[in-house]
Order: sequence, then C-alpha cells, then structure tokens
Amino acid sequence: MKAELSQEWITICEQQDLTPNAGTCVQFNKEQVAIFFCQRNKSLYAVANFDPIGQANVISRGIMGSIQGKTYVSSPLYKQHFDLITGECLESPEHSLKTYAVRVDDELIQLKEAC
Repeated sequence: MKAELSQEWITICEQQDLTPNAGTCVQFNKEQVAIFFCQRNKSLYAVANFDPIGQANVISRGIMGSIQGKTYVSSPLYKQHFDLITGECLESPEHSLKTYAVRVDDELIQLKEAC
C-alpha cells in the first residue's frame, strides 16, 4: 500500500488490514516495519521487521506474548523475545529492534520516526 504524507505522520494502511494479536509487515521510508495490534489492551506497536540475531526480515511473523508485564514478540527464527515498547531483546540486551511511533487516525494506521 502506498504511504501518504499527513503532516509528520505517514499513513501506512487501514486499521482493518491488521490482524489482532499478530504482526503485519509494511514498508515505511524504505524500511520494513512490523506492526502489532494487541487486542487485549487495544495497543499498537511498531518495530523494525529485521531480526538482528537471525539476520532476516521475519519479526512480523513472530508470536506476541507477555513476560513479567512486558509485551513482546518472539522471533520465529531463534525465539528471542523483543520488548514491543523499547525494542530491547530480553535475553540479549545488546540486541534491539528500532521502534516507531504508531497511531490510529480515522481508522488509518500512521507511523513516524520515534523520538
């Protein structure tokens, strides 16, 4: 889907394009981004789709869960858990995923670079 510039936010897809409790891969500024919609707490998360340990664009295919109150995605390659808020790998803090600001605006999913 083509991204549209909306002030500093970029429209990536429609809310209906997201699958609850699963990842969706989108392209944003020439990067692959994994967007996750947690149905339980109605939260959106956006992280880089590139697994820094497995060296592949696979994070959007990972499984969501929580450990000690932290919402994570488990990499489908080597099963490391990445915090969906900070991007930090829970087993190897020296590895992390880039995070993005994400929001819903009139049923449109929008991203921007995180501060």
